[in-house]
Amino acid sequence: MRKRLLLLLAVVVATCAAAGAQVFMVFQQSNASQQAAPEVRVTSVDVLPEGPYVMFRNTAAGEGFGQAATASLSEPNGQRALLGMACDRVYAARNLVSCLTTRNGIPTTFETSTYGAALQQQGTWALGGIPNRTRVSPDGSLVATTVFVSGHSYASSGFSTQTIISSADGSLHTNLEDYALIHDGARIKASDRNIWGVTFSPGKPNDFYATASSQGNVWLVHGDIAAQTLTITASGVECPSISPDGQRIAFKKSTSGTLAGTRQPAVLELETGNVEILGDQRDLDDQIEWLDNSTILYGMPREDTGPDSDIWSLSLEPGAAPQLFIEHAWSPAVVR
Repeated sequence: MRKRLLLLLAVVVATCAAAGAQVFMVFQQSNASQQAAPEVRVTSVDVLPEGPYVMFRNTAAGEGFGQAATASLSEPNGQRALLGMACDRVYAARNLVSCLTTRNGIPTTFETSTYGAALQQQGTWALGGIPNRTRVSPDGSLVATTVFVSGHSYASSGFSTQTIISSADGSLHTNLEDYALIHDGARIKASDRNIWGVTFSPGKPNDFYATASSQGNVWLVHGDIAAQTLTITASGVECPSISPDGQRIAFKKSTSGTLAGTRQPAVLELETGNVEILGDQRDLDDQIEWLDNSTILYGMPREDTGPDSDIWSLSLEPGAAPQLFIEHAWSPAVVR
């Protein structure tokens, strides 16, 4: 028995050592890659811009890969300013930045950090899984985060999400799983439900929209923070993003009508309920952002180029085609 215990201990030690060596090697490779000459023009800053800008995750190889960055809206493909913070997902309002981060180690951990206009940290708190979505309310008072607790895709079976709305410093939290899900005035008690993709209503700090799903159904829900309710308002709407004027919802529309299939950008008119599918046939896996009331932005991975991606713009005009907006970028947020 003693020999068996010693053998088991030796196996455990060897396994841990191998895992530690692998983590160290990945860290060294990542560090070397980030110190290489960048593919784009970059500068480093310690304050957010004063004028209108777009914030995004820099995916250009070399110095600054994975960092939050900004570019002027007047020249989005010009020089980008690196903010010095590595983010898997990033979003911003005028006075607040939300940065979702993976901390590689044993074990791997995940966290949210928020920063003010001078890039001073406002708060940091743990996340319950793999970072997936984040949004900041227009007034900078609230932060929404969605993570995968299990699974890594909405199309995978058995996935589970956790969506939290927090105060800007993380001191207060509300879990959307605790909200009542309402349909036609009645509460739905679904143990398998998931909620993700919050978008805050402009000028209404108590209101938001999100996606909810249960038993293969996908719904747009209208959230009320004070009442802690999620009221179903439409079907087939995934990862909503409300327009600056509050009249439209841009979203990912599944070609199959379920969580399976490819997804195309679409727009829902809140007043009429009309849905328009827009002119991009590629599979969309990003929460759409609004450049203005008639143009949307979203990230698209590059084919066969590893973790690189680009941000595209698409007009709501009939027949419009997507246009390259920012090369080597992901997770856009427009700040005016």
